[in-house]
Amino acid sequence: MNKWAEGTVVSQKHWSGQLYSLQVEAELAPFEAGQFTKLALAVDGEMVARPYSFVNAPNEKPYDFYYLVLPGNPLTPQLCKLGAGDAIYLTPHASGFLTLSEVPPGEHLWLLATGTALGPFLSILKTEAPWQRFERVVLVHAVRHAAELCYQEQIQALAAKHAGRFTFVPVVSREKTDFALGGRIPKAIADGQLEARAGIGLTASSSRLMVCGNPEMVADTVHALQERGLKRHRRRDPGQIAVENYW
Repeated sequence: MNKWAEGTVVSQKHWSGQLYSLQVEAELAPFEAGQFTKLALAVDGEMVARPYSFVNAPNEKPYDFYYLVLPGNPLTPQLCKLGAGDAIYLTPHASGFLTLSEVPPGEHLWLLATGTALGPFLSILKTEAPWQRFERVVLVHAVRHAAELCYQEQIQALAAKHAGRFTFVPVVSREKTDFALGGRIPKAIADGQLEARAGIGLTASSSRLMVCGNPEMVADTVHALQERGLKRHRRRDPGQIAVENYW
């Protein structure tokens, strides 16, 4: 099996600051919403790769990847220079366990993301699975500045399609807004603001949570949830919280 599948860039979108998304045509094996592949380019004669989740649903083309240009990183400054028709390489088979098939049954699904970790949750939300399995779905996206609340058109489309069952909660930590919660997700859990905004409670009996973001956010969020009586889910020891570090 070839390690890399060659793809072609369809388009590139610059969202804000160092936030971009890349749309790619390629022939890849089927994947499950929430999974990731690796994007790669030849840099100084060597293939440099980094994992990125699919933002698109499994039945959507082209593939869509949301990313942040990282200073000193060998790959991302090259990714943002790509344009339509340029070649890019991808691993042909997806990986990862941040999928609904790993989440036990429940009434309410909470998706908690920081930054570009929004991507896998959009992929999940564009499938039928969450709407078939859960009565209510809450998407929480935490960013530093309001301009980083990307993919709003897709989020608004989900809200319109699933009116009464879907709630979007923006969280902005470094500037005041008249529409978002302030601070960080763990604090909003601890002081009850998140539940108040969503209009439903966080309980071990009804809530199932998927948490994706930088390692500090994931650890602090899991701790805040554990203080509320919820626990990490493992196949041998079922719980309410599934996590993936994403940075």
